This record gives sequence, C-alpha cells and structure tokens, in this order.
Amino acid sequence: MLFTVRHFPKILFLAFFVNTIAALFANPVFAGRSNSLLDISQDGKLLACSNRDSGSVTIVDLTTHQVLREISVGKHPEGVSFIGASYTVAVAVYDDDLVILLDASTGKVTNRIHVFDEPYGVVSNKEGSKIYVTLDYPGQIIEIDTAGATIQRQFPVGQFIKAIAISADNKFLLTTEYYTGQVKKIDLKDGNIVDQWAGGSNDNLSRQITMHPTRAKAYLPHIRSRVKVAHGAGSIFPLVSIIDTEAGEGKRKMRIPLDSFIGTRVTSNPWEVAVSPDGKTLYVVFAGTDDLFICNVLDDNYRELTPRSAIYLGHNPRAVKVAPDGKTFYVYNALDFNVVAYDATSLQIRATIPVTENPLSKQVLLGKILFYSARQPMSGRRWISCASCHPDGQPDGKTWHNPEGLRNTQSLAGMAWTHPIHWSADRDEVQDFEHTIRGPLMQGRGLVRGKINPSLGKPNKGLSEALDAMAAYSNTHKFSMSPHSKKGLSDSAKRGRDIFFSPKTACASCHSGPFYTDSNPISKKIIRHDVGTAKWDKTEKMEPAYDTPTLLGLYRTGPYLHHGLAHNLQEVLTTYNRDDLHGKTSHLSPTEISDLVEFLKALPYENPVPQGHKTGLVEVKN
Repeated sequence: MLFTVRHFPKILFLAFFVNTIAALFANPVFAGRSNSLLDISQDGKLLACSNRDSGSVTIVDLTTHQVLREISVGKHPEGVSFIGASYTVAVAVYDDDLVILLDASTGKVTNRIHVFDEPYGVVSNKEGSKIYVTLDYPGQIIEIDTAGATIQRQFPVGQFIKAIAISADNKFLLTTEYYTGQVKKIDLKDGNIVDQWAGGSNDNLSRQITMHPTRAKAYLPHIRSRVKVAHGAGSIFPLVSIIDTEAGEGKRKMRIPLDSFIGTRVTSNPWEVAVSPDGKTLYVVFAGTDDLFICNVLDDNYRELTPRSAIYLGHNPRAVKVAPDGKTFYVYNALDFNVVAYDATSLQIRATIPVTENPLSKQVLLGKILFYSARQPMSGRRWISCASCHPDGQPDGKTWHNPEGLRNTQSLAGMAWTHPIHWSADRDEVQDFEHTIRGPLMQGRGLVRGKINPSLGKPNKGLSEALDAMAAYSNTHKFSMSPHSKKGLSDSAKRGRDIFFSPKTACASCHSGPFYTDSNPISKKIIRHDVGTAKWDKTEKMEPAYDTPTLLGLYRTGPYLHHGLAHNLQEVLTTYNRDDLHGKTSHLSPTEISDLVEFLKALPYENPVPQGHKTGLVEVKN
C-alpha cells in the first residue's frame, strides 16, 4: 500500500493511540486503595480477609482458592490492607486499639502499633512506605511509617471517622464522618483539609469510600435515616453517594437511592462498594438483604450509574473486592464465615472458601443473623433491620421522633446488666422487641407463632427459639475500656470522681453500682426518674420520667439525654440542668464542671463485670 504525506499525521496518531492503549493494559491504572474487610495483593495472588468475630485475619491463595493460614490478631479486627507491592498486611484491630503488621507469607506478626482508640480503616500508599489509619474515636487519621512502625503524623479530621481512601498519585486522602456522611479531602503534603462535601441532614452510617481508577469520582455507600418517620416504609433508605473530588464544597455530590434501583427490589444496609480496574463496573453489597448490585459506571456527570444485574449472597455480606485483572470479584459473607469468588462476566460462583470457624454458639449465631436481617420474619418491607440503628451494638448517632416523643438511640453495650430497656423503661426483656418486629417500624411476621405477652407483663422468653436467640445475641455486647483512662485516672478525673460521689451533687444516688445505673435485671423493679429534661421536648407523650442509663462508654455515645439535644457533657451538666433535678451542679465552678466531665469520659476505667459473673441473662468470661 502506498501512502502520501497527508496520511502520516493520521498514521502517527493511530500509532500513538495503539501504543497508549497497550501501555495502559501493560501497566493498568488502579484506584487508590480503599478501606475494606478484604484486600488483594498487587500481583493478584493473595487475598486477606478480616474476621471480626474470630479476631483473626485469613490469607487465601487466589490461584488455588485455598486457605494458606489464619492469624490471630486481637479483638474485632476491621480494615486490612496489603502494604505496597509486598505481602505485608496492615490490620486495624478496633477494640484492642492496635494496628498489626503481619507477613502473609509466614503468618508471623511483625509489629504491634498502639493507637489512641478504635482504629477502623487502613490504606497504604503506592510505595508501601506509609499507611494511613482512621481512628473512629476521636476522629483522626494517623500516618504510620512502615519501616519503623511508628506514628509520624496525626490529622484531626472530624467526628467518628471510619472510611478512608488514598488517591492513586498519593497526593490526598478521602475520609467520611460515620454519622453524617460528610466527605473530607486531606492534602498529604501538609495534612490540611482542602475540600469537603457535606452530607444530607439524614445521611448516616458511612463506613467506606472508594475512588474511581481514572475519573475524579469517589463512591460511598450509606443509609438515610429519616428520624421523623417511625415507619418501616419510610424511615431507612440505602444510598450510594458520588462526589466529584475536583469540584469543591457543595458543587458536586450526587446521591443515588438503591431501594428501587433495579425494578422494585428493595435493599437494606449497603456496607461496601468496589469499582472494577477498568472503571466500568461498580459492585455494592447489602448486609441487610444479603444481596449485591452490579452497576454500569457512566462517564456522563449526570446519571453516573445504571443497573446491570443483581444476585443473592450469603448471610450478612460486608465486603466486596475485585481482582486486578477484573475477571473475578470476591464477597465476604460475614455470618457464613466464607469468601465467595464470582466470575465477573457470568456471575457464576467459581469457589466458596471457608475462611474461619464459627466462633459463636449456635444460639448466638442465629440471633446475630436475625439481628442483621431486613428480610422476613424480621422485616416486611426490607428497608430496615435492627442493625440499621444498632450496627455491631453501637448507636446510630440519631434522635428519633418516636410516637412517645424524642428518643436518642442508645448503645447496646452492657444491656444485659442494665434492664429495663429503652429511655421509657418499657421493656424488661429483649424478647419484648417482638412487639417492634411485628409493629409499624419493622412490619415483620415475627419470631413467635401466635399471641405474645404485653411488654412488662408475663415473660415472652421461652415462646420461641428464634426470639430467645435474638435476645441472646443482643445481650452479648460488652464495654471497652475508655481511652481516657488507659494510664489510669488523670488528676482532673480523680477530682471529678470525688465530685460525682459527693452528696452535694448526688449523681451517684441514681447512677450507682458497677454500671452507674439503678436499673438492673436482678431486682425486676421498674425505676424511672423525672430529671427535668422532658420540658425541652414538646412532643413528649409519656410521663416525664425516664430510665437511668449507664454512664459507661459515655465518651463516645453523644448526643446526650433522651431528646439528644445535649451535644456534649458540659451541656448535660449546665444548659439542660438549670433546676438541679439531674444532680446538683449549679453550684459547681467551671473548673469543677470540667473535672466532672473528665471523670465521665474516663468511664469505664475498670471492668464492671466480675470474673465469671452470671446475671441470669448472659454469662461473661473475660
């Protein structure tokens, strides 16, 4: 074939285009790493899985789909990340306040790095020289030098931080506030927040974020908690928000509802998302309805996502990860204790890999499956599960407009020892929540066949194996020691302790005993107190008296009081206690108020449950 001179520009352009495409496939551009319970090594040969209930990390050979080893790391590991191109894995051990470095090739733990509190998400830079870890409390990101296993920098970035992702060029991090969905961009040069994208007023439980491999877009799964709607058909909705990482505050953040994304298929509790290496496919796992959406990613800055297909998964899927070649994706079914490999084209199962033994009793496992389920018999409309408001026993940070008035969501930690339940003390056993399951909020068939007893009436315990199992799981949640008392009580906290137990304040007259409450399951007495807080809630329908909540773990369970109007502990003791009905605090100086707050933040500073103590509800062996 003969070519004239005028053909050469086109030929050169075509050659450049072909060479560029070839280079892209030879050195594929992957997204910056994002926090997840799963991670895959850069060469695609190994998978690491964090087993929260077992306290371990499992390493899987992806060539054979066989488990190589399972390594014990501590209590409640969350995020895992391979460090750079190595086989070293970083693990965030949430309840032990540790970042563990381990060698996936040998199973040996090489370093233990102590952090302030609650490490959750972890990512590595491209070279593997640094890892970045979110501390849920107090809302920080820490930078760890991997060579020396030392903390180099700390970035205060907000309140309750779980999610984290690092850009492919290592220039910035993205993180989200767990309870608000607010996204923040941190410049790694100086650690400053350079952009932020506000969440909606109802955005909630944003625990993960991931970036597109080539576009300036990030994706975060979360829910919308409409606190003014106490009805299962309108209170909780699943969303994926998409932000333009180059557009700045308020300019581009799009929320895509996923409850009717594929026909009328309602989903619940989106937990993680993953984007394929070619950037064309997004995967979303739903931990409440046990399914997964496969979505087309559009480069249109308008629709962004369109539905492709959906598949049902195992129990409580909490993670999804795509292989570097894009041909396989992996799903972690947390309550089946396995990882399932799917063919990305046919969606057929390639392998089912058991990654750990079930560490729970048969009863507690059944109860946990029910607690996380947004399907029948727990939920009729599929929007809501118990875990939509109490994930892993934690509160959702919201105050709900319930029919009886404002009710701030409480932690389940220590619930076994602090019955009756609810601010209204209207449940004297967890089995009474059968009324909630059958009621307008969840609209489920329920766990008991036939009639049930009224709350505070004859026991519902023993009417159903499933209901007793759900109660058994709900009563397993324990307290972690306060990070504010790791080195013992500070001088300020000691002075605050004296003030707390002083008859002049009378705080301990109600907040008594090892759990700092006069409610307990042994006495069976229903005790409520009018502490003057009802007047702040004009919607209150019940008598202005409330159950005494435990003060343990108070440092991370704000907002406070039944109406959730106190943003901090100072407001509890001052703004919302003007008449001295909630302890006598009006005579305290600002310094004494500060000391009292320091003591409250230090709770618990010792284990409230004696060794082997049996309450009659749950036996605890620490």
